Amino acid sequence: MTPLVATHAFAALVALVVGSWQLFVGPRGTRGHRLAGRAWVVAILYVAVTSFWIQEIRPGHFSALHALSVVTLVTVPLGVVRARQGRIPEHRAAMTGNWIGLVGAGAAASLVPQRAIPQLVLDDPAAAAVAGALVLVTAVAVVGAGRALDVAVGRARPQDSTAS
Repeated sequence: MTPLVATHAFAALVALVVGSWQLFVGPRGTRGHRLAGRAWVVAILYVAVTSFWIQEIRPGHFSALHALSVVTLVTVPLGVVRARQGRIPEHRAAMTGNWIGLVGAGAAASLVPQRAIPQLVLDDPAAAAVAGALVLVTAVAVVGAGRALDVAVGRARPQDSTAS
């Protein structure tokens, strides 16, 4: 596994976990949500950008996953803008759609036995376990920082949606 593929997979898995928290568990509209959301945006945009240098499915060519990356590069910033404008339903739709795309792309990229993640799990389960632990520690740190911020400012108190 190359460093590019490793960091791409790491960022994707962190984005998957943090995005799951943001969508299904954590409070919305708080400073902590914004903090975790910013980390998610950085991770998902890193995944989208780095995907253009990963061409394992069709060497030398782009695949359908790259089309998803283009969509991500447009809709994630648009979702951020919508949140800043107070257009929360549109923000939620954009971010939910991108998370669903991440789940789909992750499945397509990691369920094929010849791809890097399944090969790592099969060839070096200890390294895969360490990588998984690092993903979880990172995601928990991001979510924990957001929760700590919420506690510090009076937990889960929504802020003005137009403020940064």
